[in-house]
Amino acid sequence: MVYKGFKDIKLSRLGMGNMRLPKTSDDFRAPVDYPKAKEIIDFAMANGINYYDTAYVYHGGDSEKFLGETLPNYPRESYYLATKYIIHSSPDYKAVFEEQLQRLKTDYIDFYLLHAVMDNTYQQYIDSGCIAYFEEQKAKGRIKYFGFSNHSKTENLKKFLELRDWDFCQMQLNYYDWVYGSTKEQYEILSQKGIPIMAMTPVRGGRLSGLSPASEKVLKDAKADRSIVSWAFYWLKRLSGVQVILSGMSTLDQIKENVPFFASDEALSDTEEKTLFEACDVFRKEVQVPCNACRYCFEGCPAKIDIVKYLEVYNKYKTDGDFALGGINNIESEGKHTDCIACGVCNERCPQSIDIKSIMAELIEKTKK
Repeated sequence: MVYKGFKDIKLSRLGMGNMRLPKTSDDFRAPVDYPKAKEIIDFAMANGINYYDTAYVYHGGDSEKFLGETLPNYPRESYYLATKYIIHSSPDYKAVFEEQLQRLKTDYIDFYLLHAVMDNTYQQYIDSGCIAYFEEQKAKGRIKYFGFSNHSKTENLKKFLELRDWDFCQMQLNYYDWVYGSTKEQYEILSQKGIPIMAMTPVRGGRLSGLSPASEKVLKDAKADRSIVSWAFYWLKRLSGVQVILSGMSTLDQIKENVPFFASDEALSDTEEKTLFEACDVFRKEVQVPCNACRYCFEGCPAKIDIVKYLEVYNKYKTDGDFALGGINNIESEGKHTDCIACGVCNERCPQSIDIKSIMAELIEKTKK
């Protein structure tokens, strides 16, 4: 495992994301499967990963509880904890912070973040008073480093950066969004300010771990022995502003596959980056909805529709034709797409700015009998 200096400590280049831990059943609301998840953490610790990222709302709170049961088996100085406060969860940020310390069984958080700062929440964070409170906790040593995870537009990111001297920023960073989104511009803004970046969704919630046959052929023709997923990690290592690359590894096989990519500082060459962008262009033509399965949309849905599953069918319908809509009949969800009341809460909470309300309306129209 390679490490990179952060102030007076060293962090592993690969970080363990704990948003997609193995569960006891396929129901996304099922609790974490502690024995299987512990195998992943034990492997991570044994192979030099020392950065563990979670949040108050991951797995309905079970992610923090699980880490609180597992990481204390190791010396506290051997790992760094990152967790987050999201304003949607509770306006009582003081109570949330105390609960997080109890869940994680620690008296301090190494890396504390304001969670999912978006265009419709950044002002709420400012007005709530939580920033000053968390700064107080940092002064007391209960928070070592204070940052935020950004999902806002560039103009609002700039405003947020002016509030204080942030220790770090977590952002969605992968080659697809670099080419087709505002990621490159935001990365450059953070780099110019010297703010270290924790890169999340390096394979876009798994979407970049397997591309279309045509795009994969571009990569295999260039480097036959390199796996598709490795291109994403080797590309990120080109970026000097990236501190930790977070991967939400949900199986032992996944972490076993990813760890060797960080045995050295090997990164893509300029020629290889050009090839990757060519493959990305081919792939983009088949991607209609850039959902990364974060499920923030579901948290506010009054009809309890498992929107992510419907977006998966929508993507297949857009690339494979009307027959793919039959997949809707196999979706297990308390609320169905026909229960959508077009309230727009999902649109407000989507970090990818997907017009979910319109998509649901299209699916309803397409599936009318």
